[in-house]
Amino acid sequence: MQFVDTHAHLYLDHFDDDREKMIRNALEKNVSGIIMPNIDSNTVGPMNQLCDHFSSNIFPLMGLHPVSVKNTYKNELEVISGELKTGRYYGIGESGIDLYHDRSFLEEQKRAFIFQIELSLKYNLPIVIHARESFGEIFDILDNYKNQALNGVFHAFTGNADQAKKIIGEFGLFLGIGGIVTFKNSGLESIIKEISLEHMVIETDSPFLAPVPYRGKRNESSYIVYIAEKIAQIKNISLNQVADVTTGNAIKIFGLPLA
Repeated sequence: MQFVDTHAHLYLDHFDDDREKMIRNALEKNVSGIIMPNIDSNTVGPMNQLCDHFSSNIFPLMGLHPVSVKNTYKNELEVISGELKTGRYYGIGESGIDLYHDRSFLEEQKRAFIFQIELSLKYNLPIVIHARESFGEIFDILDNYKNQALNGVFHAFTGNADQAKKIIGEFGLFLGIGGIVTFKNSGLESIIKEISLEHMVIETDSPFLAPVPYRGKRNESSYIVYIAEKIAQIKNISLNQVADVTTGNAIKIFGLPLA
């Protein structure tokens, strides 16, 4: 049994005191792969350094997080474009639109998202989409790409059943299920029951969104098992089945060099 954590930011300073120990602990607990999306130009160096150190297990993505889209976003996108030419990345991300705290850069976020979709198609790489208070805006953009073989994941999915079905059925994308599924009254249980495991991957979003029983504390990749256990409980299937299917999905989506 092996797991792939399809979304973690282990290069952030939350892990400065015990980063290597935390990663080795995850590897020992059957987390054989960890995918790390970039945030902005400030995180490229730390992320790649960590990926080089654990090159058999940690795989980088290159993108611009929507919260980092400000007046200088065009310069940030130039950095992304240059990095992708190196051929070392397994996907585009983390991209998308976030309107939770601030709508003042909505148009810039839209343009940055479209730019990264185009990069995804150009390089034939999956895209990881961050959607917070923005499903309508993101769907409007994705409607223009329905026939262009876009591949990827809706990270930290928290939408409703209709939105989940649209993501899977119309756009052909996967749902990233994280620690929120373990939260009481999250609303995700009914959706997990309806959606086939074949359309899901699992993720921690470390250091954020730690699952129960660690809710409110620092998240880490070894906690992926609590997410998998919750999905197994909801769907009344074995933990092995959750691990096998979601790991297979992750390997296929991102082209990971894992057995």
